[in-house]
Amino acid sequence: MTVEVAKSYLIRRNEDNLHLKDFNDPACNLTKRSNYTHLVAIMSLNTCGTTLEPSVDHITQNEITSADPSEIISRQHDVEIAFSCVYPKRANLTLGFRHKNPYAFRERGFGAFKFQFEFFESKRFRKQKEASTYPVEVYLKQMIFMEIDATTSIPNTELFVESCKATPYDNPNSRITYTIIENGCVRDNTVQIYPGFKSQFRFGMEAFEFIGAHEEVYITCSVILCETGVPGTRCTQGCIRSNSGNQRHKREAIAETAMHSISQGPLHLIKTSDSQTSGPSLHVGMNLMFIVDCLLVCGVVVYRSRRSKAKYQPLPNSDSD
Repeated sequence: MTVEVAKSYLIRRNEDNLHLKDFNDPACNLTKRSNYTHLVAIMSLNTCGTTLEPSVDHITQNEITSADPSEIISRQHDVEIAFSCVYPKRANLTLGFRHKNPYAFRERGFGAFKFQFEFFESKRFRKQKEASTYPVEVYLKQMIFMEIDATTSIPNTELFVESCKATPYDNPNSRITYTIIENGCVRDNTVQIYPGFKSQFRFGMEAFEFIGAHEEVYITCSVILCETGVPGTRCTQGCIRSNSGNQRHKREAIAETAMHSISQGPLHLIKTSDSQTSGPSLHVGMNLMFIVDCLLVCGVVVYRSRRSKAKYQPLPNSDSD
């Protein structure tokens, strides 16, 4: 912790007696780093008498005081400047960038099955992004193409995507989220659904960024595998509007799997540099210069052409008079 306190009149009057809770450690001496205008104290979280108060958040506390630590009472106006630092108990951490392998599950009635979530180069879905290229770099508003593919040995199955959301961290429970699909209904107006097999879900959307110091986007989807053609499964219900009053769904134990969460990412938002930003305007400027140059050249050619049509007559000389 670093603490800086302006030297008021009261502080200057008691400056020689000011100290932290624990002043026996030479590293906790206030005169070591202080200057003419400020008291400066730098300490670790477990030195100089700093204490930890457990609460909803971790709080470390200390104080700058002029009170005599060897006395119990005082009858003078001592300087007491309490200070604290708060550290959250929980934090979201992303440890590197790694392409996520297929998610494998096993359930009664369906045996072993997998969900694979991939980004693709184009809406043709012929070439997926290589694992070595992660994080996948995209520009704002660039279309990104995604495919979720279910693999199972059970025939006549279909995939249903219940929801998809974006987070700035590799944590689907992040406080910051953006809804893409909810209750089987598309929520983002840039989403495009592309045709595929029943065991596939192909979609695309425009890339975006989270407001704030976030340059990555992770996509997490909740998916279900159903037996094709069985009435009442979540797959057959499709999109359920929030105002329909029919959001509760009783799972058909044999005809559909439990809902599983899968994710992929990150998408890394490329910040456009000044040179890239000025690219279109630069091209426009160059085109305008080219047009102006053409006009100037064309003007000169026309002017010379007009001059070439002038008729010249010889002047009479003095010998003819």
